[in-house]
Amino acid sequence: MVKKILEMEVPLVYVAGGVAVVVLAVGAGGYSDYAVRADFAKAKQDFASSTMQFESTITDMSTKLADAETENTTLHERLHDEVDRNNEYGQKVESLVSTVAMLDKLSKTDRELLQKYSNVYFLSENFVPASLTNIDSQYTLNKNVTLEIHAQIKTQLERLLHNATADNAPLLVLSAYRSFGTQANLKTSYKITYGAGTANSFSADQGYSEHQLGSTVDFTTPQGGESLAAFDKSSGFTWLQQHAHEYGFILSYPKGNKYFTYEPWHWRYVGVELATKLHADGKYFYDLDQREINTYLVKIFD
Repeated sequence: MVKKILEMEVPLVYVAGGVAVVVLAVGAGGYSDYAVRADFAKAKQDFASSTMQFESTITDMSTKLADAETENTTLHERLHDEVDRNNEYGQKVESLVSTVAMLDKLSKTDRELLQKYSNVYFLSENFVPASLTNIDSQYTLNKNVTLEIHAQIKTQLERLLHNATADNAPLLVLSAYRSFGTQANLKTSYKITYGAGTANSFSADQGYSEHQLGSTVDFTTPQGGESLAAFDKSSGFTWLQQHAHEYGFILSYPKGNKYFTYEPWHWRYVGVELATKLHADGKYFYDLDQREINTYLVKIFD
């Protein structure tokens, strides 16, 4: 009976490293008990060694992964900083380009266009606007006289005149650009007709007239013609008070100004931005300091 049992193959189970190892114990003619135990021990050792190597590999890979994540975070932060620096540099370049463009634009714009005249600032006899063009005769009172305006103002002026007529407040141009010599002759004729004292109250000397800029016009109405006495009672004047700033024009000599008598017909182009500011603030051109006025020169034709 004992012999039979010994001759039977008896499975032995051994657990190593969490892995069940099944080994058949054999009877006579097979492995001895000692050999089986030695095999178990070796298997156990092998499994333990493999487990340690596996755990070591995991630990090493985890360390490398952590290092890689740290490096990635550092690189991401550096990239973010570099992007910020590039954006800042780009903004500086854009600002510089914008400044250069503005200075170039300013250098090509007559600074005289926003100077105060009327016995404040003098235009020499050699000053002529950079470019003059004819006002369409449909917008002038005297069709037989050619009137000129600064070329970059013509479109705004004619839009103003067109829209005023469309709003049932028709306006016409009575006078526009006058050269230094033309103003001198006109002032002389006024002095002869009205006397020097009276002439000085409503007419500028040559070199001090806004008309020499080519950006100033005297308006009238079809009904009023050359007589301007009742211009401020006309629908055209009311329309100008409400809308002229939208086209860049301002009233130079309102009631109570210290330069000339009230001239509701005399309007000067100063650019939409400045004209709109004056209209919104309820101020007049000569109320502002010249340094503040100068800041609007670069946008005068925008």
